[in-house]
Amino acid sequence: MQASLYDLSPLLRVLLVGALLASGPLLWVLLRHGRSSPVERFQALTIITLFLTFDLVLFGAFTRLTDSGLGCPDWPGCYGSASPLGAHADIASAQQAMPTGPVTHSKAWIEMVHRYLATGVGGLILVLALTAWLGRTRPLWSTPGPWMPTLTLVWVCVQGAFGALTVTMKLFPAIVSLHLLGAYVLLALLTLQVARGGAPVPGRMPSWVGPAAWAALAMLVLQAASGAWVSTNYAVLACTEFPQCQNSWWPPMDFASGFTLWRPLGLSQDGTPISFQALTAIHWAHRLLAGAMVLVLGGLVWRLRHVAALRRPARWLGGLLLLQLATGLSNVVLGWPLLAAVMHTGGAGALLVTLVWIGTRAATSPSTGIPE
Repeated sequence: MQASLYDLSPLLRVLLVGALLASGPLLWVLLRHGRSSPVERFQALTIITLFLTFDLVLFGAFTRLTDSGLGCPDWPGCYGSASPLGAHADIASAQQAMPTGPVTHSKAWIEMVHRYLATGVGGLILVLALTAWLGRTRPLWSTPGPWMPTLTLVWVCVQGAFGALTVTMKLFPAIVSLHLLGAYVLLALLTLQVARGGAPVPGRMPSWVGPAAWAALAMLVLQAASGAWVSTNYAVLACTEFPQCQNSWWPPMDFASGFTLWRPLGLSQDGTPISFQALTAIHWAHRLLAGAMVLVLGGLVWRLRHVAALRRPARWLGGLLLLQLATGLSNVVLGWPLLAAVMHTGGAGALLVTLVWIGTRAATSPSTGIPE
């Protein structure tokens, strides 16, 4: 049975599952922080939403890396049902017709669990925005001012649209890459709110910290975009050696085809299969950017070690950078193992969270501007 790309009949039931998942963290915040001030409760809910959003990014990577993105070929449900249980016959038929295809029972469950989790996170962000507006007593852009939670709500709706397009456009590389980058933007927005709502950082804050952190973040975003393009084009295994690629420091590459952004998965713009040289160019560009990122972030870690108020974040940043190097190398020499690949995506998200936190705290610290 060919599923319609968009079937909104199960939408309400999917939203109810998401609301049920969101009710758990909300109940935890009420029980744990019931006697705290409204600002403290708001901060606790923002932190747990950030944590669950990070988990969602990891599960999204797991969904992509297990080829489960088309486990349910329609949106928002699965063959018009709210869960794979109601679509059992359709899934079985699709799996029988193509046993190694994108639709299997396990892949359908992975895809739908991802959608449930995304809906739950969206529900928590909706609560944050409503709470901020209903309790608005502070100037705009302060915590818990309403504009930043509202922007986050708008962005999570954009992410939902990209999630739908990921399915209906059959894993179109540009859409899948934008969906992953959009998840990182969501992490950044929530981290920004957490950092603005925390206690002031003790000690001196040199004036260079903020600009350096934002410059490093820009480098990381460029590298993350490159990594998303590698992953969505399945170019990881174009080079299975390190530090060389195909026994060469500059193997045959086709950058023009590799970085033609608007084209279907596995095809060039003219409809012919994408060449191995194009995949090699995608992979090698990511390695070159990785080297630049190590220099930038490594230099920042070295300088932050001398800032007393930021020694712990500096250690986190250094450790995460080492993790990224280890998981990236494992992806190449060990044949793209699932655990390393998921951790590589999560490591990039953790680096982003750390840099946004450092940059935001530097910008909001009363001692910002004091040189060192």
